Amino acid sequence: MSFFSMMRTIFRLREHNNSVILGHGQAKRLLTGQAGKATGLSVTSPAHTQAQHTSGFPLQSLARLRAHSPSPARWSHTLKLIFLLVIPTLYTFGQTKIAFVSDTQAPMWIEDVFLKSNNNEKATALLFSEIVNQKPSDLFILGDVVTLGYKEKKWKKMDTYIQSCRDAGIETSALLGNHDVMSNAKKGEKVFQKRFPSHARTGFVKITDSVAVVLLNSNFKKLSREDIATQQSWLKSSLQKLDNDPAIQVIVVSCHHAPYSNSKIVGSAEESQKYFVPLFYQSPKSKLFITGHSHAFEYFKREGKDFLVIGGGGGIHQPLKASNATFSDLASQYKPMFHYLTMTRSGKSLQLVSHFLKNDFSGFEAGYSINISNESK
Repeated sequence: MSFFSMMRTIFRLREHNNSVILGHGQAKRLLTGQAGKATGLSVTSPAHTQAQHTSGFPLQSLARLRAHSPSPARWSHTLKLIFLLVIPTLYTFGQTKIAFVSDTQAPMWIEDVFLKSNNNEKATALLFSEIVNQKPSDLFILGDVVTLGYKEKKWKKMDTYIQSCRDAGIETSALLGNHDVMSNAKKGEKVFQKRFPSHARTGFVKITDSVAVVLLNSNFKKLSREDIATQQSWLKSSLQKLDNDPAIQVIVVSCHHAPYSNSKIVGSAEESQKYFVPLFYQSPKSKLFITGHSHAFEYFKREGKDFLVIGGGGGIHQPLKASNATFSDLASQYKPMFHYLTMTRSGKSLQLVSHFLKNDFSGFEAGYSINISNESK
């Protein structure tokens, strides 16, 4: 391999957003020339689970470099270049960013009667444009994607937003909210599935940069007893497998209906508390439970774990209980109308930033930051 070919491969490593950082054993195999075929992360799960993984390209590239190095001395020199040029950027420019948003539906006329709209559809358009500019590797929409999911015409604008994300190389996934299955659940799910083919109605998982995002269906009134049992069994076994997988650093659990919320309109979802929260608590690597449904930003800490509500994607803002709040909101002074969340991983920790739309709609700013460590209990 020529010097220029070697440098081209090294800089491709630098530019690869979903880089896999070598562990001790992998580095040793590369140094001794024993590296086999590199693979991405893997999760063994039922057939209805859609597990997507980070690329194995960096390991394949390093193995190729090793195979073409004419001598141990040349290979040693190559490794020094890699550590000088590549490794520092993995902790800065190369960190994988994941975005979350929820409740992007346009307001219904009945909501506008009792609550106050504020150019909500314009806010949603600006929000998706901002996410495209941010260029996260993944975007997760946590339900209530549109007002009435079974009506194709309600998807017209949203289809353009989703396509703009995918055209920008952003993997876009979603889970079902109550509006997505409202009035005609069967047709609503069919229309939804066409837009999000990786979705599974009784739970699925997406893995990016050693972060496993578990996506659940909290529309319990639309699920049969068999569906609920299937999802519970899948969730329990999946969390156990993810906890035992050394490639997974952190687990994020998500659904639409918030188990805890001070919203005066929707309140807390008791079924989410009953079915999902206990298994979340039992999972050592599960550190964040993130939802929507309540059209607000709320942050709770319960039993040492973090709960976020991020329903600021465009639905009409909902008032929250203040002096008589049911749950202590750690973000009581941060109540933007429209917002989305970004997440980056550093080791076993997650850095979360809520980005809010300015009141004059002139742009977005970082408004609230949270650091979640996997070492904490």
